[in-house]
Formats: sequence, structure tokens, C-alpha cells
Amino acid sequence: MINKKVDSVQNALQGVRDGMTFMLGGFGLCGIPENAIGELVRLGIKDITCISNNAGVDDFGLGLLLQKRQIKKMISSYVGENDEFERQMLSGELEVELTPQGTLAEKCKAAQAGFPAFYTPAGYGTEVAEGKETREFNGKMYVLEEAYKADFAFVKAWKGDEAGNLIFKGTARNFNPCMCGAAKITVVEVEELLPPGSLDPNAIHIPGIFVQRIFQGERFEKRIEQRTVRSRN
Repeated sequence: MINKKVDSVQNALQGVRDGMTFMLGGFGLCGIPENAIGELVRLGIKDITCISNNAGVDDFGLGLLLQKRQIKKMISSYVGENDEFERQMLSGELEVELTPQGTLAEKCKAAQAGFPAFYTPAGYGTEVAEGKETREFNGKMYVLEEAYKADFAFVKAWKGDEAGNLIFKGTARNFNPCMCGAAKITVVEVEELLPPGSLDPNAIHIPGIFVQRIFQGERFEKRIEQRTVRSRN
């Protein structure tokens, strides 16, 4: 029987080294791989490139890696909630590659599917297209975007089984599914890890073929990035 289960986050992150490229799922602080990020901080690896929709906040998510100056390059689509990110970017300490959000998702999906590149109209005529091949299709210009190349993808799911099959909950289904299988090694942390056969096959979002390692996460804080409530009358 196929078994992708590892006993701890420490074992799940075996093989991570300085200078690697990592994909990290999540949108804002929703569905981020909290345990994996915490272990990367503890290990103190440096000069890493992170591919993520955003860069967390100052004291949570990828912001923890930024505090320790562990990230050399950030590839993101939105970075507006992190003051330390802004400081490092403006001072030249951090290399930043801003990518349209849809393009970022498709570059992950292309890597997942084994496609080396794809054409998109997003970014044509802007700085995003500088130095890239462009081509006209049916009277409209497109930019050639290459798929991402990453060493590890760190993903957060709601439920999973020991064979690596995954179910995501609500909006935590954001960038997590398209990063599964998009790197050399996909590591998944789940809130609930079950024996094979426990999940309804019709409810599975990502099959285990896209996962190399899966473990039971602990102490998920699940912060809300911005809490907005109605004022009392």
C-alpha cells in the first residue's frame, strides 16, 4: 500500500538547503503552511527564493522568514501588508519579482502539468513583458511565460490520507492545489490525517500522485489578516 506519511515536520523537510527555491501555498494568511514555515525559521536556512501569492505579515507567515533575513528573492503578486518586506525591498536587501496573480497561478499549474511555458495576454506592453518573447494570436498580443522551477512545494490542506489524497476547505483551496506536484518534492501538512480509504473519492481535490510527503500539522493559529466588524450602535 502506498504510504506518503512522515512522522514530523522535521522529517518532512529533510533535504532543504540554503539557496533553494520554495513554493508556499496560501492567500493572505488563509491556508498557509504554518508548520513548514516555522521549521524553515528554526533551521535557519538562507538565500532562499520563495514563490507565494503574498509575503505574509510582519510577525506571521513568510514575514517570519523575512525577519530573519532568510529570503533572498520573493516572487509574488501582492505584498502590501508587510512593512518589513517594504523596507527590505526599498533598501535593496531583497530581490522582488512582482507577477500578475493569474500568471503566478498559471506558472504553477504549468509546472504541475509538465508544460515548460505558455502564452498569456497579461502584462503585454508593461514591465512584466520586458525581455520576454511576445507573439500575436488572432490579432491580440501575448507574452510567453515560463513555468516555475522549484525544489519544494509546501502546501496546507484540511484533510488528507496517508496515500497523499487531499481535501481543502473553503478559500484555503486558493494556491495550494496548483502547487501540488509543481516542484521536485511536495510536502503537505494537514489538520486531519486519516488512513487510506477514509476519504470520499468524490470529495478529493488533489490525488496522492502529486504528493511526496504528508504529515499531521500542529497548533494551527489560522490568523485573520484584517478583521472588519460592524460597529455597535
